[in-house]
Amino acid sequence: MSESCAPAPPLPGGLRIAVLGAESTGKTTLAGDIARTLRRLGQPLTLVDEALRRWCDRHGRTPSCGEQQLIAQEQANAVLAAPAGHVVVADTTPLQTAAYSELYFGDHSLTPGGLQHQGLYHLTLLTALDLPWVADGLQRDGPQWRGPVDQRLRTLLADAGLPFRVIYGEGNLRLEAALSAIFTIAKCDLSALGIDQFEQKNRSPAAAGRPWQSLCECCGDPDCERRLFRALTRGD
Repeated sequence: MSESCAPAPPLPGGLRIAVLGAESTGKTTLAGDIARTLRRLGQPLTLVDEALRRWCDRHGRTPSCGEQQLIAQEQANAVLAAPAGHVVVADTTPLQTAAYSELYFGDHSLTPGGLQHQGLYHLTLLTALDLPWVADGLQRDGPQWRGPVDQRLRTLLADAGLPFRVIYGEGNLRLEAALSAIFTIAKCDLSALGIDQFEQKNRSPAAAGRPWQSLCECCGDPDCERRLFRALTRGD
């Protein structure tokens, strides 16, 4: 996105945006980039950091099964404490904790509450698996977990009918895709950010006007978002 673009129209007060995804898929980077960009454009905004990262930093270890609920609650409380009228960008939500609890511990008890909380968000951005896995201290167990976590998050969101967009690309490409999704769901004029030009240049005709919500690259849907992304990167 150009630094010299015109001021953006204000986003609706109270708009909540969640960033979810498997480990090492750029969630924290993307959430921070979104927050910095919207603040620069004059949006009152609260960035909610990842509670799991804070917990691991405090305790010097990863949480046990019985401690997952505390992390989910801390994450939810931080979102609910945001000032009225602020746009909220949340670096993960209790649903992320619930998905990990299911896969790591076989514990499904956090899922209903995670889904209920997720219903507070106007849009969920799901970071795709196109970035390389990078070790990051206590929080990352290995690339073998990325596929199952990605699949579980997609299934939970889709089955609950919660709106989400899968975000691909590196650097500015990833950020521009996220901003496009945010301003589209907010029904704002994308031309103020130059995103309409980005869309016309980078999206295939097959993708125009439709959100990317497919469950996986092997879902059998010829319009699956991963097929579309391959077309975009080829310039089709």
